[in-house]
Amino acid sequence: MSGIWVGIDTGGTFTDLVLIDWASGAYHYHKLPTTTADPSRAILDGIAQVIEQAGATKRKVEFLVLGTTLATNAVLEGKWARTGLITTKGFRDVLELARQRRPHYFNLDIPKPMPPASRDCRLEVAGRIAFDGTEVAPLDEAGLHRAVARLKDEGVEAVAVCFLHAYADPAHERRARAVLAERWPEVYACTSSEVLAEFREFERFATTTVNASLMPVMDRYLARFESGVKAMGIRAVPRVMQSNGGAVSPGAVRRIPINTFFSGPAGGVIGSVGLGRQSKIGNLITFDMGGTSTDVCLIRNGEPAKKSERTMGGFPVRTRTLDIHTIGAGGGSIAWVDAGGLLKVGPMSAGAQPGPAAYGRGGEKPTVTDANVVLGRLNPRALLGGRMTMHPERARLAIERELTEPLGIDAIKAAAGVIEIINVNMMGAVRVISVEQGEDPRDFTLVAFGGAGPLHAAEVARNMGMRRVLVPPRPGLLSALGLLHADVRGDFSLTRLVRADAGNLKTLNAGFQELKRRGQAWLKGEGEAQRRARFEWLADLRYFGQNSELILKAGRARLGVPSLARLMAMFHKQHKAFYGYDMPAQPVEIVTLRLVVTARRRAPPAEPANLGRGSASMAVVEKRKVWFAGTGFVGTPVYDRDRLPALCRITGPAIIEQMDTTTVVPPGAQVRNDKLGYLHMELPPIAAGAGRT
Repeated sequence: MSGIWVGIDTGGTFTDLVLIDWASGAYHYHKLPTTTADPSRAILDGIAQVIEQAGATKRKVEFLVLGTTLATNAVLEGKWARTGLITTKGFRDVLELARQRRPHYFNLDIPKPMPPASRDCRLEVAGRIAFDGTEVAPLDEAGLHRAVARLKDEGVEAVAVCFLHAYADPAHERRARAVLAERWPEVYACTSSEVLAEFREFERFATTTVNASLMPVMDRYLARFESGVKAMGIRAVPRVMQSNGGAVSPGAVRRIPINTFFSGPAGGVIGSVGLGRQSKIGNLITFDMGGTSTDVCLIRNGEPAKKSERTMGGFPVRTRTLDIHTIGAGGGSIAWVDAGGLLKVGPMSAGAQPGPAAYGRGGEKPTVTDANVVLGRLNPRALLGGRMTMHPERARLAIERELTEPLGIDAIKAAAGVIEIINVNMMGAVRVISVEQGEDPRDFTLVAFGGAGPLHAAEVARNMGMRRVLVPPRPGLLSALGLLHADVRGDFSLTRLVRADAGNLKTLNAGFQELKRRGQAWLKGEGEAQRRARFEWLADLRYFGQNSELILKAGRARLGVPSLARLMAMFHKQHKAFYGYDMPAQPVEIVTLRLVVTARRRAPPAEPANLGRGSASMAVVEKRKVWFAGTGFVGTPVYDRDRLPALCRITGPAIIEQMDTTTVVPPGAQVRNDKLGYLHMELPPIAAGAGRT
């Protein structure tokens, strides 16, 4: 290869880009503020700038991949398209009836989430399929035509088609889709059998409706992105990162936009898997703290945890994703005092515009970044290698005006309180994906990345009892770099809901063949050769009478009596490992069949380590007073990371600065810079009473 690859991660505050020149093996990095009104503008500007920085031409771009949070933001902010729903007679209100569970047992005032399809745009059509796929009543063609005509008159942009038991036989949904195509070809439409061919009607209806509501939003965004890329003279078809860690074509995203909910953060997880492999560390907890949010994910033995359902905008969305937990805690999180006089931090964020007060762009609210500036942790003069001027006096003024007067304390105590609160919030996120999943965080290394991750990682890790922190060479750009490591991946599922016995092997194998057909068609649409793809077969199993399943590897596409017996034995064993008991005498059900199709891409070349010469002392650029919990302000050496030599050791307190982030090394911590340029931090146990202001 002699071309260039470009990875783009667009976040709430910054847009990060990584360019790899295959001819020279050189890496080029770029970071610029996100244009929140139109994120595609910063993306296109960044692509042009990083290519110019590399001295390359746009025609040399062979691979371009984007990580985006647009779908997530659209759902959380309610900025989805006006959507209609066509469903089975009697099931119009499934979206609002849900599971009839209150989100909080003792609070009756919590508002219910608003469905993407309002009740006046949810229309019923007679006709019914039974749970086993048999037709109970034929589809009412006249009623279907009336429903389409009415939704067209209502002016909806998208239509979701969700008929009862369509996973067992999608014939009625396919007919509805055909009528929509005939009578209303310009409408965005999807069926539940295309989006989620699984049982549980509420979850299937919710997932399909949310997907439909995002189709126009994502289509317009991708159209601007693709046309801009093409206008620049880039001939390569761009790819988009999915929540499952695979990169696919824009066409695949247009059909199933819900697959991009964790598109940007997934890049960081995939990048962490790669750096764990390079560093020979299998157990990692990723800690990606940006300007707006913090994302965490657990990686055990090199394999990131996965989930099949996430709640978005109050509705369950069933799609295979990396198990990334996100909270509204970032460098731009705003600190405020509530009506009771208590200090709070987030979830509101200053974002890219106006940003923290220290950025000098008009921001007046105190943020986590401002607190770090006041405490000496961030360079008071400039960030981004000198491209962003800092205004420490504005940071202090914002804290004094908004926090010190209401709280009756000085600016230093207020800033220290902001840091402690945001750290506790992020500890809660780490606890969700470790302790609450039965994992001991002390068995893991915390990988710190994102623009603000290394600033807070040491304190978060130490308060969780973790002793090791790993900081990659380019932490602020790891998510963009991870995008370039993504394979092409598709996940497919199909509910069959039968007893796991020899009499149902024909049904199960027919289901696997249907999945194989879907996987092969998807590969063709992605332009990937089947011979290069790996097919992984899985099945969801449960004891008869249970309401939750375990996902196990089925081994192959065709089950026989011996392989079915092995699958059941594996289920009993896994059930005991997960829940502490098994019931070998209880009948077992196979609920859903799954297929994961992966077409592996060539891995990018390893980046040459950017290491200095001589001793660590030669990398010291200044000494300034920095605040640490338990010690207050301490005279602290500040190191230029690019000048740190291989195998050098640093004892905290220390600050290590680089273009894209700052690493805080607390007193007593030991840092080793390895031959690849990774910082390995060993933390002392937290002292009794430390961390309190």
